[in-house]
Amino acid sequence: SPSFIDHGFISGTLQPPQGFHFLFSHPLSFYVSSSLELSIFIVQSADPFFLLAGPNVIESEEHIFTMAKHIKAISTRVGLPLVFKSSFDKANRTSSKSFRGPGLTEGLKILDKVKVAYDIPIVTDVHESSQCEEVGKVADIIQIPAFLCRQTDLLVAAAKTGKIINIKKGQFCAPSVMENSAEKVRLAGNPNVMVCERGTMFGYNDLIVDPRNLEWMREANCPVVADITHSLQQPAGKKLDGGGVASGGLRELIPCIARTVVAVGVDGIFMEVHDDPRNAPVDGPTQWPLRHLEELLEELVAIARASKGKRRMEIDLMPFRD
Repeated sequence: SPSFIDHGFISGTLQPPQGFHFLFSHPLSFYVSSSLELSIFIVQSADPFFLLAGPNVIESEEHIFTMAKHIKAISTRVGLPLVFKSSFDKANRTSSKSFRGPGLTEGLKILDKVKVAYDIPIVTDVHESSQCEEVGKVADIIQIPAFLCRQTDLLVAAAKTGKIINIKKGQFCAPSVMENSAEKVRLAGNPNVMVCERGTMFGYNDLIVDPRNLEWMREANCPVVADITHSLQQPAGKKLDGGGVASGGLRELIPCIARTVVAVGVDGIFMEVHDDPRNAPVDGPTQWPLRHLEELLEELVAIARASKGKRRMEIDLMPFRD
């Protein structure tokens, strides 16, 4: 039977799958461990929301272990279920000179080590159909990048792993597109799917977050996640001294977007976190400083608990009478 360690509990209103052992007397509070198979049941039951967090890319095994240790400790203190995130390859880079990571084989080895060492589930992204089978042996959640959210072969290959598939909404897509993307995963035989808002192109070098999308994406009939860091990217908006461009970002506005999405009532938060953002090799301008993670999460949990965002308000249009 699976065992649980001190990680972070989820409270839900559903009955848990067979094989769960409760750590508390309350039957609706249970801990998430990498030794169980993560399912859509777990993420849907998160209260007030689940957290996908970690550095953008694997820089080294030592760095990944350091980040996992601290992020897990923080999420446990705050009381949020954590899925640790990092990428083995950043294929979609502005420049061919950009750092991409250790690659599939070495990257998965590192993610598997950190998964076992800290007993935490893992989320990482794929860019090609051929990667899905190997990634599915390590990752509990497979993430589909925004630019690839409509790629049928990639969605089907990811779906066939049986893992939870997190589909990021393309910056060029209407929220209604995510209904079709989620359905592609289901038609491939996998009901474990969720969709993620990460901003919409606003001109050439900017993104805007439309909170209405978080409501409209619920039409996909699955959990809705908000990416509160990539949403503040300024794609190809930063000129480099030696020529060329890179993506910039508005890190100072991450709390603004985060407060908004938890008030609306998302099921999960995705965020990239770094211990030294100014020297991060990838997406430094939109990675949240590790030293401020606990402070921000505590505030977001308080907002989420105060909000009724997850409950749709029934509007009565009958004429008002005294």
